This record gives sequence, C-alpha cells and structure tokens, in this order.
Amino acid sequence: MLSDFWRKPGMEDAEQPLKSWYAEAVKANWRRPSDIKELYRHASFVKDRVVFNIAGNKYRLVVFVRYCSRTVYIRFVGTHKQCDKIDVEEV
Repeated sequence: MLSDFWRKPGMEDAEQPLKSWYAEAVKANWRRPSDIKELYRHASFVKDRVVFNIAGNKYRLVVFVRYCSRTVYIRFVGTHKQCDKIDVEEV
C-alpha cells in the first residue's frame, strides 16, 4: 500500500519518509499508545486508529495497531487534504 502510494504521479516525495516510518515500525515494540507518542510526538489517536504526519505533515498515514500482537495494519495513506475528507475511524 505504501509503495503504491509513492509511485503515483506527484507523490514520489513520500517515498523516503514512508520508507523511514516503515523501517521504524518494523523494529518497534509498541505495547501501548504512549510508546508511539515517545517516538512520534505529533501522532494523533482517534479511537483505535493512529494518525502519523509524514513528510512534514504533507501526507498522513492512518494505522490500526494491535498492541497485544505488535501488529500494525495500514488503513490509509494520502495527502493531508485527502485525509481531511475521510472518517479516520471508519477506514
């Protein structure tokens, strides 16, 4: 999903920031929201979703984290403007 996004015309500048986020997420041992907040102080929490600001808040990444199994499910990646048009709780 991430690579599909940065391959879209005009979104190429998202590649390195998304790759960096992915590399950190793979190594992460998030057991609770505060663990995410330690590394990503600008992350937002909307019910069971986490919204990450990517590339200086140009892009947004919405994930669902299953803390007990340390699994992250990507639910949305898009521009800030696109994210404003979705219901983060429903994606």
